[in-house]
Amino acid sequence: MASQQERAELDARARQGETVVPGGTGGKSLEAQEHLAEGRSRGGQTRRDQLGTEGYQEMGRKGGLSTGDESGGERAAREGIDIDESKYRN
Repeated sequence: MASQQERAELDARARQGETVVPGGTGGKSLEAQEHLAEGRSRGGQTRRDQLGTEGYQEMGRKGGLSTGDESGGERAAREGIDIDESKYRN
């Protein structure tokens, strides 16, 4: 755990717009960035629990194929890349 002085320095940097906590992008203070990072991490874990690990990985593959012009599903179909959506469990 960071000392009070270290936390004060990190908070000052965060208030200047710097991201000082991984996953805390957009937080206007150290505490806000910590809360954002925790929520984002928990959200990803919840999605993994819902889809199952294999489904979560397939979703990541599909998302990684997306571009500004077309979705991952469209690009996969065009390039003949197999995305096994049966791995997405409900």
